[in-house]
Amino acid sequence: MNKHKKSDILSYILIVIGAIMASFSVALILLPNDAIDYGTAGVAIIISKQTGLPLAPCVFGVFIPFIIAGYIVLGRSFTIKATMGSIAYTLGIRFFEGVPFELNTEHFLAVAFGGAILGAGLSLILRYGGCIDGSEILANIVVKRLSDKTGRNYSMTPVLLAFNALVYVTVFITIDATAALLSLLVYVVATAVIDHFTDHFEAIKQVTIITQEPDNIIEDIKNKLNKTCTIMDSRGAIAGENSTLICYISYFELPIMKDIISEHAGSFSTVSTIDEILR
Repeated sequence: MNKHKKSDILSYILIVIGAIMASFSVALILLPNDAIDYGTAGVAIIISKQTGLPLAPCVFGVFIPFIIAGYIVLGRSFTIKATMGSIAYTLGIRFFEGVPFELNTEHFLAVAFGGAILGAGLSLILRYGGCIDGSEILANIVVKRLSDKTGRNYSMTPVLLAFNALVYVTVFITIDATAALLSLLVYVVATAVIDHFTDHFEAIKQVTIITQEPDNIIEDIKNKLNKTCTIMDSRGAIAGENSTLICYISYFELPIMKDIISEHAGSFSTVSTIDEILR
């Protein structure tokens, strides 16, 4: 078994573990303490509470359209990981709902603790190329469409904030103010943990590639990501003349970029986070 295959298997295992952690937090800590998850999982919880339908099918049903959209925009590898994560999350919700345990303590402590576990689980999923939240896919699609149309790079943050603001307003109207405020706290805690472990996944990523054969890499980036590169001549102390490519992408495009780089032997690359691009 080659190194790349082993890495894929490990990423699938860690995505499943992350999804189980997230479902544990939602089913046994957050929901019993009047808080809900954010993103499309929050939408599914609202639907379940208002209709009386079981939560697990609602979660998966809400996520299916985003999985399909993710396949169209982000490709097969991402879709496989997103589907695996969402199935594990759904089955985890189904299982933990039947477990006779819930954390009965002061709501603030429970939500902070549950938000931290949720954030840790989501960090594992995001770090290894998966996703269980359709709002992140939606934000990536919106940003990608805007970037393709204008040639500029955009952060996903405004789209995610707008989506979750709608979720919390809906919770405020359909459930109550306490649930909305507790759910907002979940979002703050979870995203703080995610940012710590995934280096601000909502921000733009700069990929720097050093290679002696840039043409094929540039062609793949154009075809698979619809992105362009800045090309600079450079020189290595040992390798000699080469080219340095700089490309700006979103967090969810990183797995595709990694696949492109792995297909071209002899290249060296780094990834850094860009909080803002000035023009």
